[in-house]
Amino acid sequence: MTLNILTLNFAQAISRLGEYLSYGFIRNALIVTVLVSVSAALLGVVLVLKRYSLLGDGLSHVAFGAAAIAATLGILDLEMITLPVTILAAVILLTLSGKKIMGDAAVAIISAGALAVGYTIMKVGGGEANLGGDVCTALFGSQEILASDTTDIVIIATITALLIVLTVIFRHKLFSLTLDERVARATGTKTGLYNLAIAVVTATVIVIGMKLAGALLISSLIIFPAMSAMRLCKSFKLSLLLSPIIAAIGALLGVLLSIILETPVGATVAAVDILIYVITHIIKGKS
Repeated sequence: MTLNILTLNFAQAISRLGEYLSYGFIRNALIVTVLVSVSAALLGVVLVLKRYSLLGDGLSHVAFGAAAIAATLGILDLEMITLPVTILAAVILLTLSGKKIMGDAAVAIISAGALAVGYTIMKVGGGEANLGGDVCTALFGSQEILASDTTDIVIIATITALLIVLTVIFRHKLFSLTLDERVARATGTKTGLYNLAIAVVTATVIVIGMKLAGALLISSLIIFPAMSAMRLCKSFKLSLLLSPIIAAIGALLGVLLSIILETPVGATVAAVDILIYVITHIIKGKS
């Protein structure tokens, strides 16, 4: 009896999955989710090795604060505000990391401050009617990802392709930068320029990815696939290769599970990424 019920539920889930995937906007959302996850994972390898893991978290909170200001001002295109503000914050954090304020402290200061300011502005300027929904949407992602069209796919695909090409071309410079920045600087590598490029690209990917996972979950898309890849691989090159593959698998499984279980897309993808990391940890622990 129990087996029949499970079989029936599984059949219903597969039927629902097939029905949903027949819609163009669902397929668009799936493509966008995979592309965002791949971009985030590529950045994640560099950020984790440079001990900049918290940079993504801090910048996502800055983007949340900027989005709150934009929404309060009635600006429909939030990226007009969030993108330049987040890039500026990335440059500031990069500058502070080498000054008296340590990098992790600077991230904590800006991160907590941006969340506090953003929430206050949403409460004061947004009214009480939909405050809870607005906050949850900004922090944990929204269904706006389902509204992705061909233009969104082209933009995100272009950014992802450009990021992949640049990573391949400059992989040796990135490796020396993550291995020892002082040695890289001594050998003539323009470390400041590379760090600036990493910060700007990270800010861009975070602003785009917030539609999927929100301010609190976007950093998981950056960190966990990268950590899973580095857990399985000992070389920088293989980690760069495996990380986006793991991210793509996590994105696909996450979207499919979110359809079957009727759960939020971003949170489900993040949960799958965490599960993959746990599995790789167990596998590597036994080897």
